Amino acid sequence: MSTAVLFATTFGVGFAGLRAGEGNLSAAAQQKPDATEVKIDNFSFGPAELKVPVGTTVTWTNRDDIPHTAVSTDKTFKSKVLDTDEKFSFTFSKPGTYEYFCSIHPKMTGKVVVQ
Repeated sequence: MSTAVLFATTFGVGFAGLRAGEGNLSAAAQQKPDATEVKIDNFSFGPAELKVPVGTTVTWTNRDDIPHTAVSTDKTFKSKVLDTDEKFSFTFSKPGTYEYFCSIHPKMTGKVVVQ
């Protein structure tokens, strides 16, 4: 086999393999649910409204100096009391609008819209 044929065969297969691998990675990345964070700070949820696809896990993290909770108004999810830097996660498996609040400070509200 000539050097030119060996070179073309080797790199042609290599590039084809890369392209095939990229396609598989993209498909895997599209199927993996997203993870999103809501920060609790200064008596507020940020962002106050979050839009996510079905299957997304949302994590609330308390960055405040005092305890807070995240409780949905329809009782779909309810965190324990979160001290500073503690987290609560919930995976949204159904589309809909999920309004929530802090049960300790009910004027603190937020919303997750699952599409």
